[in-house]
Amino acid sequence: MKLSLRPADTCAFDCLALGEIMLRLDPGESRVRVARQFTVWEGGGEYNVARGLRRCFGLRTAVATAFADNPVGRLLEDFILQGGVDTRFIKWVPYDGIGRTTRNGLNFTERGFGVRGAVGVPDRGHTAASQLKPGDFDWDHIFGHLGVRWLHTGGIFAALSPTTPELVIEAVEAARRHGTVVSYDLNYRPSLWKSIGGQARAREVNRRIAGSVDVMIGNEEDFTACLGLEVDGLDEHLTQLETEGFKKMIHAAVAEFGFKAVATTLRTVRSATVNDWGALCYYDGQMHQATQRDRLEILDRVGGGDSFASGLIYGFLTTGDAARAVEYGAAHGALAMTTPGDTSMATLEEVEKLMKGGSARVER
Repeated sequence: MKLSLRPADTCAFDCLALGEIMLRLDPGESRVRVARQFTVWEGGGEYNVARGLRRCFGLRTAVATAFADNPVGRLLEDFILQGGVDTRFIKWVPYDGIGRTTRNGLNFTERGFGVRGAVGVPDRGHTAASQLKPGDFDWDHIFGHLGVRWLHTGGIFAALSPTTPELVIEAVEAARRHGTVVSYDLNYRPSLWKSIGGQARAREVNRRIAGSVDVMIGNEEDFTACLGLEVDGLDEHLTQLETEGFKKMIHAAVAEFGFKAVATTLRTVRSATVNDWGALCYYDGQMHQATQRDRLEILDRVGGGDSFASGLIYGFLTTGDAARAVEYGAAHGALAMTTPGDTSMATLEEVEKLMKGGSARVER
């Protein structure tokens, strides 16, 4: 079954992302526990996709989220504006002066190096985005009157509170009514679910959402933890995912939930700074594998999967060819991990050069 894409000239936006955006505080080469200064970025699993589609690929994107209306929220807005992502669907919530009722989320993130893995310390309780609920957005106006070709959301946002999964369900059902393609990144994070029911709750929520998803994105842990699908015959190297066991799992997922496409990154972690990197996309009965890049040198791995998703979406929106789409995703993800911050600093020219096998020789 193939994706049916709305014509670009009938829609105000190519992609809308629904999710939370936090300030990332990056200690650079230091550690959070001893840092005296931080570089500040913005980031969020769903938003990173919209920003990549805008800044690297030049598409029209927007984000639906919420901020507490204080200087930190306005700083986040400024980052989003710099990224070219439309801010009209941001809900501004009055700030009580202390953050007792609502606040903006922070994420302290170390990049990792060598044998020391990357570490994230989120501080996101009681955030404005986590309190979003059904009825907060006029989806019929957004998807129907304005028009959106693609909606992207995911399991991180769905894990934030009792109301966010209900909002996700409301959004994806509205998108499907209006012919908007829906992608969802399972993005299983045990730390987000452990205090609200753990894996059982993650599975309950994500299985409810999955029935309205066209393009499902995730790795083998995501599919098992969130959807209850088991993978047989895998060893420790994720590049072995293209086994009969994994193919059977994908077929089972498509049969049960009706996904039109399933995509995953393939990552073998040799160290925090050296990974083997690749990707797969199952579409219209065929498995497509991107160029494998072994011993890829990593500066900052955070956001690599989101950049894969934005490249994949760009490929589908512009070519309709799954084999090209997964190559766009894998190349964009690889480049995004060579720069700091959650979001991509790559250009379309650089992505396409890498897809053609271009080298890292200096350009003058």
